[in-house]
Amino acid sequence: MSKKVCAIVGFGSGVSMGVARAFAKEGFALALVARSPSNLTNNAQTLKEDGYSVLTFAADAGDEASLVQAFTQIRTELSDPEVLIYNAAAFTPGKPSSISLEALVADFRVNVAGALVAAQQVIPAMKANGKGTILLTGGGLALHPFAEAASLSIGKAGIRSLAFTLAQELKASGIHVGTVTICGTVQSGTHFDPDLIAPSYLTLHKQSQAAFETEVIYQ
Repeated sequence: MSKKVCAIVGFGSGVSMGVARAFAKEGFALALVARSPSNLTNNAQTLKEDGYSVLTFAADAGDEASLVQAFTQIRTELSDPEVLIYNAAAFTPGKPSSISLEALVADFRVNVAGALVAAQQVIPAMKANGKGTILLTGGGLALHPFAEAASLSIGKAGIRSLAFTLAQELKASGIHVGTVTICGTVQSGTHFDPDLIAPSYLTLHKQSQAAFETEVIYQ
């Protein structure tokens, strides 16, 4: 397939659906990655019915081997992604004094470590091509942590830090790394409708290297 490829890890019916639609309209073939094959297929069907080019790949964002295998398949069945969107998140409710180590680490693997693994899968080809976009979905908890959501607050702070450090490392290679920090509850029909949030991702993607921004705060 000759189309440019946008890979979305953590694809579902929320933000990633709006982002997928926005990039598909820009001519991208979509490589959609999520843990549940049935949900992945059902959600992707909406995009296929709209006539977009879509392939799905089942993988657990918190499992390195699973994620690496998914990207191996993407390269084989499509090509190296020009754009990577990381939208996976895990949330175990609880205050920091009560959350277990196991839960915190398991969530962190999805919220931050999976983003690193996914980025490492696309960086070599992006460096070779001298261009590419890596966008990580952030959240307001990175800016305003909430005790009842300690694990996700730590995760969103972590993925924001990852975005900034990757951006510092990769800008000289022509790779744009950014994060969209969503400060609100995503819900259709509101200001936080996925289709209203999605243009923030496109804005970052379309910036020239001289104008690269690392963060858009959507609030």
